[in-house]
Amino acid sequence: MAIVFDPRQLRHAPAREMHNGDWAPHQESPARVHSILSAIGAVAPARDHGVATLTAVHDPAYVAFLRAAHADWRAAGRSGDAIGYAWPVVGRRALNLSRIDARLGRYSYDAGTPIAEGTWEAAYWSAQTALTALDHVAGGSTTRAFALCRPPGHHAGRDYLGGYCFLNNAAIVAAEARRRGLGPVAILDIDYHHGNGTQDIFLADPDILFVSIHADPATDYPFYWGHADETGEGEGKGATLNLPMPHGTDGAAYRPVLDRALSAVAAHDTRLLVLSFGADTYVDDPIAHFALQRADFAAIGERLAATGIDIVTVMEGGYATDALGANVATFVAALHGPR
Repeated sequence: MAIVFDPRQLRHAPAREMHNGDWAPHQESPARVHSILSAIGAVAPARDHGVATLTAVHDPAYVAFLRAAHADWRAAGRSGDAIGYAWPVVGRRALNLSRIDARLGRYSYDAGTPIAEGTWEAAYWSAQTALTALDHVAGGSTTRAFALCRPPGHHAGRDYLGGYCFLNNAAIVAAEARRRGLGPVAILDIDYHHGNGTQDIFLADPDILFVSIHADPATDYPFYWGHADETGEGEGKGATLNLPMPHGTDGAAYRPVLDRALSAVAAHDTRLLVLSFGADTYVDDPIAHFALQRADFAAIGERLAATGIDIVTVMEGGYATDALGANVATFVAALHGPR
């Protein structure tokens, strides 16, 4: 078992976000990582796999935008973090947009995901952390690896950011695993919020199964994606399974839905499972409304371990910072066994 982390991920430290109609301190803070590191102990370093692994999933123009956005924001005479305020809800297309405000709107979909001075470097090394976890499994040294990724990734699409996410770590790992011949590949997302970016990237792809257990988007972010009738498009029809759950979902209600998700993973003949793990399903998470207890994270980990499938876990959300480290450590111990 391997746990991978790169400290450059701490350089993403936006000051605030727009939340429920007002400015609020940014929830996705470096304190999340410190909480997890204090609980899980020693980690392995990340290895640099280069930009090509990112552009295999993300539009190269979007990646170039991410690299330059904060510097362009400052060059325009702005202070603080770069954040958009206008979005093309219809007629979204490639345009030659010179002003940073326009490009922020072109490549994002919410006002909760500012680009800070260290965002590109952190997002880059978050993706490299995930890819290094894949290396450990692909190399045969372990059947399970945990990538302590931050910022998270599952809301980021091929050419857009949102939901605290910039590069889609799970999608990048899944695409690279397929390229290495490790398929069939499936992605299981068990974050509280639907992984809309991951779904979008593979929506028409018949080879990579995407399954998500999440809060009902009729009531929760990201609202517009993750409904049960979204099952894929074109050749990918049937390769997407959304399992939305109501507020107050506890462990007893969650476990049979997890079994349904894992049955779909097994039916795909999955050799490698990419797990988007969010601990924001915890009962005391400040921006979520499930009721899982710490013992439920152990039960979920044990159920996943019982599949016998090779698993690369990438960290997504979880914002009850004081409890986050213990929750993640409990899950990792159950999934991976003693170190």
